[in-house]
Amino acid sequence: MTYHAKSEFLTVMMERGFLADCTDYQGLDEALIKGVVPAYIGYDATAKSLHVGHLMNIMVLRWFQKTGGKPITLMGGGTTKVGDPSFRSDERPLLDDTAIAANIDGMQRVFAKYLDYGEGETDAVMLNNAEWLDDLNYLEFLRDIGRHFSVNRMLSFESVKSRLDREQSLSFLEFNYMILQAYDFLELNRRYGCLLQMGGSDQWGNIINGIDLTRRVLDHEIYGLTTPLLTTSDGRKMGKSQGGAIWLNGDMLSPYEFWQFWRNTTDADTGKFLKLFTELPVAECERLGALEGSEINAAKVILANQVTALMHGEDAAKTAEATAHDVFEKGGTGDDLPTLTLTTEDLGEGISIVQLIVRSGLAGSGKEAKRLISENGAKINDEALTDAGLFITADQLAQPIKLSAGKKRHALVTLN
Repeated sequence: MTYHAKSEFLTVMMERGFLADCTDYQGLDEALIKGVVPAYIGYDATAKSLHVGHLMNIMVLRWFQKTGGKPITLMGGGTTKVGDPSFRSDERPLLDDTAIAANIDGMQRVFAKYLDYGEGETDAVMLNNAEWLDDLNYLEFLRDIGRHFSVNRMLSFESVKSRLDREQSLSFLEFNYMILQAYDFLELNRRYGCLLQMGGSDQWGNIINGIDLTRRVLDHEIYGLTTPLLTTSDGRKMGKSQGGAIWLNGDMLSPYEFWQFWRNTTDADTGKFLKLFTELPVAECERLGALEGSEINAAKVILANQVTALMHGEDAAKTAEATAHDVFEKGGTGDDLPTLTLTTEDLGEGISIVQLIVRSGLAGSGKEAKRLISENGAKINDEALTDAGLFITADQLAQPIKLSAGKKRHALVTLN
């Protein structure tokens, strides 16, 4: 549908490409105009860092705060113990309280870069659903909450249906997840006046459940908004690379590698990513995205700099750009390249080049490394690497060795 938003937040969502669907455009728009609206996005604590796949919704929360809303980052200290089955082919491994707490600590570091937390009217707050889930009485919960859910309807949700259609096991534990997420929305509305849940479009069914439950139990009007599931122009899921997930925490992925990920954006995605992941004006994003030939590369550097500055700070962005300039244009090694540091014990009498390529993160397996070499995609110190049987000794590591996979991925190997 075409809806002409009056509120600044919905206008930004539509202009920049963040909006997939909304349960009630007009109702939400009017609520946003009336005053400060609290809204939440939930994050299960399944890893020590968020990754690039989370970044679109983090930017949604950032824009929400910038346009006068109150963001709530809801950490799934309770729901992580169950695991979200949405569009997964298998059950998540279950984590204990210590692991969940450590993961939440790691994730908090990312949110602090994008949101202002505090006591003010539009300051962000971080909550943990363990606050109300950990002490639930099972029988009371079944009687007071479970009776509002139709199993027939729950089975019809695409996230569940796709799993059952493939005849993959869906445990009763996982089946409870959507009830718990709906209950989160009810409790956030009851305790904190939260009026809006946002999330990826794969969360639509869970969001609808929460709205229905809150209407039934509290008779309150609340809203849901989803963002599109983001894929690159070649159809890949956003946030995956040959080396694995693109983590947001600098201790899991260096700022240089993060910068390089954005610099390697395809031409077709550059304008879209500028609108979603930077705060440059829409018109400027569209102008940069429409550039062609060598000029589009300048737009990609702007994209990489803008996103890296938000995540890691201006200095990290400048250093990453300088390193890339050194590596690509001057043929240097670059001090800020991802570095694999070996000890003499690691090295022994020598180490195979295949193992070095894998350990430096340029290939996911020995087989992939050998294929890279056989297809002339690997270099050592900017020279073609053709011998997959090459052994590197301590003498050769008297100076750092630069390894390259293709034209854009590099790493240093040093001996400590």
